Amino acid sequence: MPEVLVVDDSKVMRDMVVACLRPYPESHFTQASSGLEAIEQLSLKPYDLLVLDLNMPDIGGIEVVEFVRGQDHLRNLPIIIVTTRGDEASRERALQAGADRFMTKPFTPDSIQSAARTLLEKTPAEAPRG
Repeated sequence: MPEVLVVDDSKVMRDMVVACLRPYPESHFTQASSGLEAIEQLSLKPYDLLVLDLNMPDIGGIEVVEFVRGQDHLRNLPIIIVTTRGDEASRERALQAGADRFMTKPFTPDSIQSAARTLLEKTPAEAPRG
């Protein structure tokens, strides 16, 4: 059963991501409303996927990605960035920090489901970034 951590300061957006990913077989979802809360959740139990916003009030998404990639036990955790920032600089920065996918809001349920499926079903070496 995949464990998915969804991080966004907007409850509506968190609920939307969960609703879009709910069809994925037997997933369990944990929600966090800030980067700090995400880091706390990541220390409590293992996750199979992290869906993360960039813009948060305390610790931003890029910093969370850098934290995850700096931890040996989290290094291979797949990360999907979902953000309102559609500029190329934000995309490049997120991918260079270690995000596996970069999606802009609004997104379609199919697009986030496809990204999650690809990342959950492939080993980290097989899952292309982008």
